[in-house]
This record gives sequence, C-alpha cells and structure tokens, in this order.
Amino acid sequence: MAWYENFFNGLVQEAWKAAQTEEQTELECDFLNDVLELQPGQRVLDIFCGHGRHALELARLGYAVTGVDISTESILEVQKVAKREKLPVEAIAGDFLALDLEGGFQAAYCFGNSFSFFPHDQMLLFLQKIADQLPTGGRFAAETAMIAESVLPDFQERSWMQAGDITFLMENNYDARQSCINAQLTYLRNGQSVQRQARHYVYTIAELHRLFEKAGLTITEQFGNLDGSEFLLGDDRLLLVAQKME
Repeated sequence: MAWYENFFNGLVQEAWKAAQTEEQTELECDFLNDVLELQPGQRVLDIFCGHGRHALELARLGYAVTGVDISTESILEVQKVAKREKLPVEAIAGDFLALDLEGGFQAAYCFGNSFSFFPHDQMLLFLQKIADQLPTGGRFAAETAMIAESVLPDFQERSWMQAGDITFLMENNYDARQSCINAQLTYLRNGQSVQRQARHYVYTIAELHRLFEKAGLTITEQFGNLDGSEFLLGDDRLLLVAQKME
C-alpha cells in the first residue's frame, strides 16, 4: 500500500485546507486559465484535486472539470459543494493510476504539491496516463516544491509550521540512493496529536524533461512563480507547462 492512500484525512486535511487562501487559489486558477489556454465549456482534468479548491473555482468560470483524488473524505466535500452550487464538476474517488478514465479532456493539471509521490517507474506510468487523456496539442500543467533545484540547496531536516490553529512538525531524512525525502509529520491542536509518514521523490528538471518526452509530452515552459518569471536555482517551487506531442 502506498503511503498516500491513508494520509489525507482528519486533522491532516484540516491543516492542508487552513494553509491555503482564497487569494492563492484565485491566482493559481488565473495561471491555469492562461497557460492551459482554456475555452469556456472545455473539459479539464484535475489530478489529485483534494477538496476541490481549483476544480470548483474553474467550474465557476465555465469549465467542465473532472477531479480525481484518493481521499474519499475530500471527494465527498467536492461533490457536496458542486451539488449545492450546481457546478459542472465530476468528483471521482480512487487511485489515479488504477482508474479507467474515458479521456476526452482538452487539458489537465496537477497542483498542490502531489507531483512528487512516485518513484521513476511509476512517474513514467503517471505521465503516460495523463498523455492518454489529452488530444494532440493538449496542455498539462504541474506544480512541485520538491524539485531538486528547490529543496536540496537549503535542505531542512526539521521545521515547525502553523496552519490556522494547527501546529505541525516536519522531520525530514534524505535518502540519496533513491533520491527521496522520508518525512515524519506530527500535527497538534488542543492536546490532540496525529502522526503521519510521507515520501516525496526528488527529480531534477532535466530528469523531468526526459520523463515527459518518454511519456509523449514536451515541456514548453518552466516558471518559478505565478507571475511567469523564469525558474531559478533555489526558487521555492517549479511550475511546468507541457503539450502532448503528435
């Protein structure tokens, strides 16, 4: 069983939601709208949609969004909001790699730092499955804060963070042989303590270019910020835009 199958629920989910702001979501959706070159009514695939902050906002802008996430708790929340607001959102609970999707999407994206969940062989399968959902020329955007050029120059073995009224400790160990970060996380609120383990695989940008090409996708742009600035060594996150090749 993969570590992320039972990770995203309860206090962990509350902490993740509390760490996101409406302004951040709006800026990210504006970015996706621009780089994916979306047109009203088009079908868009949100991979690892979480509680649907991007999927719901893009649906409000007139796009038909299908969101996939392994957390049933999150999917039920997306379905509830979509039903209440009568939004064109289909929310599917399950493992993206195992789901049988019908395709026919004009664009896809993976935001929220879930892009680092897979080792090399699974990452290739993940990218190939994305390519299979898109037409020739279809666009895919991804976000990750776990790229080698971001995380390794200032690697933090231990850090405290605050999300609303939840405090959490992240203790990281870098496994150089597998190029991955093994993290022990402890979430605290009002005497309640929850622990989780996570694993994030670290790729260089050059490695991602090669993997994308093998999967039938070509990276066309790489940014270090939502304002479209070029990615530089040490930037906090990488934003990639790719197109499906013929």
